[in-house]
Amino acid sequence: MLKAGPALKVTIHLNQDTGSTQGFLYEDILRFLEERGINGATALRAFAGFGSHHRQHRKDAGDVTAEHRPIILYFIDETAKVQAILPELLVMVTDGLIEAHPTEILKSITTAEKVLS
Repeated sequence: MLKAGPALKVTIHLNQDTGSTQGFLYEDILRFLEERGINGATALRAFAGFGSHHRQHRKDAGDVTAEHRPIILYFIDETAKVQAILPELLVMVTDGLIEAHPTEILKSITTAEKVLS
């Protein structure tokens, strides 16, 4: 569980259909983050978007461009933990964009730790 204090938030911008040796890249990244002990990660599929090629990809396109929609993955963890896995993560992402922002954890609690009033 994350403790209150400084942390690093990493956001990864990919295409849904970006492949890897074992399937789709976003699935590999989620598996990688879990195996490395990252506290949690989220993958969101966008309705529409475009990247550096300036071609719009929309869910309602009705052709293969609908499968090329953006996926956004993000995770937050202790700065040292994130920095330790970044070199390997940077190698994994062969097509996309990775950004990181310092952040601060104000509160992190899991269901089992909730205090009943």
